[in-house]
Amino acid sequence: MAQKPNSIVHVEFHSTAPEKTKAFLSDVFGWKFQDMPEMNYSMFDPPSAPGGGLQKAENLPAGVLDYILSENIDRTLGKIRASGGTVLMPKTEIPGMGWFAVFNDPTGIALAVYEAQPRPRAARAKPRRAAKKASARGRKRGRRSR
Repeated sequence: MAQKPNSIVHVEFHSTAPEKTKAFLSDVFGWKFQDMPEMNYSMFDPPSAPGGGLQKAENLPAGVLDYILSENIDRTLGKIRASGGTVLMPKTEIPGMGWFAVFNDPTGIALAVYEAQPRPRAARAKPRRAAKKASARGRKRGRRSR
């Protein structure tokens, strides 16, 4: 099932001791983690969506950050500001995946928005008629040269 805009699509744990948190979640819930050393990040995929990630608490305090899917992150950030929210981290690229931004709602709850990178369009196949005509022309030319 496709993820729908304005739904929570990713959960991120910020831990002061990521390896300890990872071991705890693996022991208690059986979660498997995939380390992404180039990003100092570990992805997890629980039995039901959404999945998420684990990282060292550095730019944000220890806790949980929920990511909400946006169709247009710039427009969503404008609505956040207009509704009394504060942008904590501006739109930032996640190479090969999309963009995210972190914000506080008017009461101080930290949340994030995520916009997926558009998928490249598949190359269009040649119409069959043109291919058939070309092969028929080739057969006709072959007969003439005999």
